Amino acid sequence: MRALLLALALAGCASAPPPAPRERPTLVSLNPCTDAILAEVADPAQILALSHYSHEPGASSMDLVIARRFRATGGTAEEVAALAPDIVVGSSFMDPATRLALERLGMNVETVGIAPTVADSEAQVRELARVAGHAERGEALVRRIEASLAASAGPRVEAALWQGGGIVPGKDTLIAELMSRAGLASYSERRGMAQGDYLPLERIVADPPELLLVAGSEVGQRHPILVRIPGMSEADFDPALTYCGGPSIIRAMGRLREVRKSIPGGGG
Repeated sequence: MRALLLALALAGCASAPPPAPRERPTLVSLNPCTDAILAEVADPAQILALSHYSHEPGASSMDLVIARRFRATGGTAEEVAALAPDIVVGSSFMDPATRLALERLGMNVETVGIAPTVADSEAQVRELARVAGHAERGEALVRRIEASLAASAGPRVEAALWQGGGIVPGKDTLIAELMSRAGLASYSERRGMAQGDYLPLERIVADPPELLLVAGSEVGQRHPILVRIPGMSEADFDPALTYCGGPSIIRAMGRLREVRKSIPGGGG
């Protein structure tokens, strides 16, 4: 009898169908910019974890409430390996040793660089949507981005974006393109300043822009004299909107247009 039961059990195992393959890959994102895009184009169940940056105020490029619905990792190979995703999405600056370790464990690693233009960002959206198995959602997000970029009416307003550390963005950056599309002329470019150049408080006082967008928290960037400079308007700008594309473009354009309209003669 024991031999018969064993034979039946073995026959049942042999005839059992293999598990059905997943229709969509599981994902771990190690970059705050790809976190925000994947949250828009992938199913929640596909996302096993986001980067820890998306759980941190001031570092997240997406809504914290949404980000904290997902697990976060510190980006180590050990943490990612424990989740066993099909695909790991990271920055092109990912540590080579980490990437090699993940690939040796059989994971597909996709890397995404910094998008210097809207067109580059839209290409990244489409690629990540394809990787997630939802190309149609990528197209829908691109359409929303394009809608947010509609031309602004009214005269251009000269604006300086004052980032953390007191630096300004270069002309060949995504945020510079967004400012231009929102009807803002670059104060720093007109003065020959390049990416990462330092803009001191004294220069702003002596040669103020029409609009100063403050995206930093250094002592000088909160100096009380800023609100007393004749002919200059000042407004805060979320630093998280200065380095990511994808859905961050929509939020950045909304804020830039809002500020521009608040300036006399700025289209409001």
